[in-house]
Amino acid sequence: MEQFLNATPVASALFAINIILSLLAFYNEDLHYTLMLHPYSIARGRKVYTVITSGFIHADWMHLFFNMWSFFAFAFTLEQIIGHWQFALLYFASLILSDLPSISKHKDDLNYHSLGASGAISAVVFSFILFNPRVPMRIFPLPIPIPAVLFGVLYLVYCAYASKRSYGGINHDAHFFGALSGIMITILLYHEAINIFIRQLGF
Repeated sequence: MEQFLNATPVASALFAINIILSLLAFYNEDLHYTLMLHPYSIARGRKVYTVITSGFIHADWMHLFFNMWSFFAFAFTLEQIIGHWQFALLYFASLILSDLPSISKHKDDLNYHSLGASGAISAVVFSFILFNPRVPMRIFPLPIPIPAVLFGVLYLVYCAYASKRSYGGINHDAHFFGALSGIMITILLYHEAINIFIRQLGF
């Protein structure tokens, strides 16, 4: 365990904080409400901290499980590829950037709230894809795995489509812009990522 923590201290800490804060918020409605993203307040200079805190709580057990499963599948490997402080910067910068479109879009909607780590995790997944575009990934409802790069394209297309139709009360904007943030930040931090991506695809 100690060796594991030494290899991926940032991912380990973020994984634990997400679970702990989410569990605390599940059983404390005041805390849950306080930590949620509220664009209406942020646009008026209040509750700005929720840009960060909203990314560490989740709506329910299924939301938490799915996000943490996705995080576990990609984050620990990615931290070892790009480095500790780089991974931390990627995660937090993407968490903030993924929320900006939602803040702008819903700044006059008093009743709109958002929460979850999906924006930052989308960034992690797409950063991982830059280094491993041919790794097989599964996407519902396809019965067989598909290359990660194809998964990424389908994911972005779906998020853009679903965002326009506000499907399921899910913040698809955060997913979409989190993914784009992950790509851009990874390239800024690690210029060789583009060449690795191209070589992995066999070009």
